[in-house]
Amino acid sequence: MDDAFDNFVDQLQSQIDEETRRDFGEKVYQRWKNPCYLQIINDPHGYAKQTGTCGDSIEIYLKFENGVVYEAGFQTDGCGPSLVCGSYAAQMAMGKNAAELMDISGESILEELGGLPDENEHCAYLAAAALQSALEDYVSRRDKV
Repeated sequence: MDDAFDNFVDQLQSQIDEETRRDFGEKVYQRWKNPCYLQIINDPHGYAKQTGTCGDSIEIYLKFENGVVYEAGFQTDGCGPSLVCGSYAAQMAMGKNAAELMDISGESILEELGGLPDENEHCAYLAAAALQSALEDYVSRRDKV
């Protein structure tokens, strides 16, 4: 009985993997399976949490050194595309200064990913909004010093 169930689960996972690759592309699939920067950063210099109209939330954490992001992290309670977009937003922030961070948009995340299905594009805009809010938090804290 266990072998039959295990085989069923393996076949189902293979079908999910195949459909995800077909619908989202290999780059998105690989990041979905192996997200990067999925971490909470203690005492971030910039932090924000954004919730989209779909109900998904993305949190972005940034640490700066000499005005440049040297550590970035994110968390999400959302779907696979939100996970992937949060991961890419954090990756794209690495090594950038505040002015360069302002250029990271939903469009630039979608471009980096090679696009998403129309019904999932909002995830890139949610990740970008969280990143921009974390940047605003950093700038407001920095300016108070």
